Order: sequence, then structure tokens, then C-alpha cells
Amino acid sequence: MIRGGVLRNCGVLFSKKIRRNISMHKMSEKPADHVTTNGLETKTPFLIGVAGGTASGKSTVCQRIMEKLGQQHKDNTERRVVCISQDSFYRTLTPSERLRAERGQFNFDHPDAFDDKKLLTVLKDILTGKRVEVPEYDYITNSISNRSHTIYPADVVLIEGILVFYFPEVRDLFHMKLFVDTDSDTRLARRVPRDIMERGRDLEQVLNQYMNFVKPAFEEFCLPTKKFADVIIPRGADNLVAIDLIVQHISEYLKRKPSDKSHLGYPSLATSLPASPQRGGKIGRPH
Repeated sequence: MIRGGVLRNCGVLFSKKIRRNISMHKMSEKPADHVTTNGLETKTPFLIGVAGGTASGKSTVCQRIMEKLGQQHKDNTERRVVCISQDSFYRTLTPSERLRAERGQFNFDHPDAFDDKKLLTVLKDILTGKRVEVPEYDYITNSISNRSHTIYPADVVLIEGILVFYFPEVRDLFHMKLFVDTDSDTRLARRVPRDIMERGRDLEQVLNQYMNFVKPAFEEFCLPTKKFADVIIPRGADNLVAIDLIVQHISEYLKRKPSDKSHLGYPSLATSLPASPQRGGKIGRPH
């Protein structure tokens, strides 16, 4: 069913442009239809951006997708689907910024908190089939740790974060863009116990940071990027219909052979939705 330019079905919103973005597997410019890794031709990695507000369930949605595809417990070198967090690309803080962060007075939800150039470089390397090193972020010390994890060439790469659609050069690399849309009260209720129990912060600090930085930044920087999404997922990981549909189309992509040059991308999600009664859909970690 189409209302106001959006196809509504099964509690998930699919914009009309998804027909073009998914069926053609396009990037911002001229998409490569294959990459060469170790002398072997493989498919261009399919990049999926997953955006949404703090504690909306972005990482959980990614985990559900990987679980349903049987990738969660595979060895890193064997995974065909991998997930990367935008949090790994926070920039290094100056000494004065670090002091402010310790007092809960630094805005980690502002675009300036991220090293978007580094993220862009890593994603371009992934698209060319390179193995990349992604740093781990330490939420206790608010800094990039000395540890990193290796991302091996994969067929599908999920990149989740509050502002993955904010930077145009990064946004244009995604073949599919998902926005996890969860009620603000639910997100706050998730964030408070997480920050207290997992990061040793007190209630006052968590609430002050939320009201002074997190909420305003969401409204100014994150929420406006929802318009770029191909698929809007209300209720996050609780929306099993949406996750199953996305998994179905990733599975179809994984079955394709590198030599299949007719169309690199998925068949249109919009054309393969099951029939259902007419229902209008409503438009864990640090974010």
C-alpha cells in the first residue's frame, strides 16, 4: 500500500526509492560489479548503514540479522556478514576535552566528535576487498583503546551508528540505509541503566548528559537523517517482520555469483512484500 510516497506494510516503512537503490545495487558514482582479492574475483561488498538514536537498538538489529544468517558464531575469517560500529571512529580527544568528558560535559553525539575521514577511508578499503583494522573504543576512559579487531573481506558489511547518514561522502557509499526508529522514552529507559551499570556513571551525570547533549543532538543531527533511509524500522529489534524481510534479501544477495553481472543488487523489496491487512506503520551500547 502506498501513502504519501511511502509503501506501508507489516509495520515497516519502505520508501519508493528503495526500488532503485536495492535493485540496482548502486553507489554514489559508478559501482564496481566485482573486486579482486588474492587474484580471485568476488562480489563488491554490500554496505548497509544502520542509523538511529541512542539506545534505539541499532546494534541489536545488526546482531539479529547476523544470527538469522548463521554468522554470529563463525570465525572472523569465515564470516560473510560482518558488523562495524561508528563508535570505533570517535576522534582522539584533546586533554581539555578529556577532562570535560570525565565530568560528562563533552558532546559525544555531535558530528565533530567523529573522525569521518577515517571512517570514509576504511569503508573505501572495504569496498575494494581489503582487510582492515578497526579500533576498539573504551567507553570507560572515553578513548580509543590499544586493541583493534580485523575485518576480513566479506560479502555484506553492516555499519551502525547515530550519525552514519550525516556525512554525505560516507552516506553515499551505502547500498542500503536502515533507520531504527524507537520511542524516545524507551531509548532513555535503556540508556540510563546501561550507563550506570556498564560504565560506572551516576544517575545525575547520565540524566544531565542526556538533557544537555544527547537529546538536542539527536533532534538536530540524527533525526533529520531519517529522510535518507530506504527502510525505517519501527520498534527496532522487536520488529521481527522487518528483520526477516531484510534477512531474506541479504540471503538472496549472498546466493549470487560474482559472474552474475546482470544486476548486482537485490530484487526490489517493495515488489516482494507479502500481502497483509492495511496498517499504517509508525514513523545496546552508547548509541
